[in-house]
Amino acid sequence: MTRSTPPGPPGPPGPPTSEPADEDLLRRLVPQVLGALVRRYGHFDAAEDAVQEALLAAARQWPQEGRPRNPRGWLIRVASRRLTDQLRSEDARRRREERAAALIPRDEFVAPPPGEGRAPAEDDTLALLFLCCGADLPAAGRIALTLRAVGGLTTAEIARALLVPEATMAQRISRAKRRIKISPSPFRTTEQAQEQEGKRDREGAARLADVLHVLYLIFNEGYTASSGRELQRADLATEAIRLTRAVHALLPDDGEVAGLLALMLLTDARRAARTGPDGSLIPLAEQDRTLWDRAAVTEGVALVSDALARTSLGPYQLRAAIAAVHDEAASDEDTDWVEILALYEVLIRLVPGPVERLGHAVAVAMVHGPRRALELLAALDDDDHLAGHHRLEAVRAHLLERAGDRAAARAAYSKAAGLTLSAPERRYLRSRAARIPE
Repeated sequence: MTRSTPPGPPGPPGPPTSEPADEDLLRRLVPQVLGALVRRYGHFDAAEDAVQEALLAAARQWPQEGRPRNPRGWLIRVASRRLTDQLRSEDARRRREERAAALIPRDEFVAPPPGEGRAPAEDDTLALLFLCCGADLPAAGRIALTLRAVGGLTTAEIARALLVPEATMAQRISRAKRRIKISPSPFRTTEQAQEQEGKRDREGAARLADVLHVLYLIFNEGYTASSGRELQRADLATEAIRLTRAVHALLPDDGEVAGLLALMLLTDARRAARTGPDGSLIPLAEQDRTLWDRAAVTEGVALVSDALARTSLGPYQLRAAIAAVHDEAASDEDTDWVEILALYEVLIRLVPGPVERLGHAVAVAMVHGPRRALELLAALDDDDHLAGHHRLEAVRAHLLERAGDRAAARAAYSKAAGLTLSAPERRYLRSRAARIPE
């Protein structure tokens, strides 16, 4: 297919700058640009391809010509031109012409022209998040597609976040894209902010649940990267918090939205203390708590306390309450593990997932001893999602070490180190194995 030459930047380029680096800026702008195109045209798969072409054009032109004054507008303009070229060609086919109207969202979802100012409340990334979570797709494909579009996560990262094999996740994403391509109206955009604020039907509630799940998974990947040389990806965690704040502004009375925001703030407050000067992992029990962000802790505690007092209890509120108990303790020895265990008991009744049960086992060990907790871990060995996962083996190693079974602890630490793709976690687990005497 013949494509036109990428247009130049709108207006004269600004002075070259390295803060933030072009690569980091482009990565942050991808969801915003994709959101603008999907809102305007509706063709998700084609829009994603057009955005990738715009990124390539930016990578070629910006180093030579300087970064444009409005990078986001430049990318939308280039991607829009690429996409309209493709759509013009496809419009020659009668079937595409008949479906075009159905694929274009209603006026209130049309993005403003590139470079045009927008109110701070408008956010293409947030719009894309709700659009993808409302797509007419099976839940697993919907979540995966949203993590790809909004979080920029790779197929492997999404698979690890959802505890499924990478090949399975690749198939889910491919099926989701195929279904969107053939669907006459894949994105349901009729819900308005007021519907989200109290008039939600069952479909709206499901969409919000998906939105929160996606934000939670994006934050988790940012807080503890599942692979690579760095323990944390601060840009992902920060963006997840920003988007959750935006959802909380839309739905201030929703307890689970407040709970998720509180959980993120209380967890991210420890970021500065989690790694040493060399990037090595520092576990919670050994962290310098004076480095924790006390403003974030105060805000998180206030959010979850208010939500627990006046809204229905939910899993994110319980997770946030557990994080609050940790953050309010003056030291690791002062941590109220009895309260944490009680909260986990309620949580696993609401969400009996493998990750929740793993956390519950740790709390049991702190209150009732490691042997009882090891019995709980044995049941998780049969869980298809967690069996063979490095976190299960790392917890087992810690419990075996506390129980005095040094040989088994060394073996479990070594096994966990071999399973993780995170270099800092691997180094930490190997060091724990090495310091256990023969």
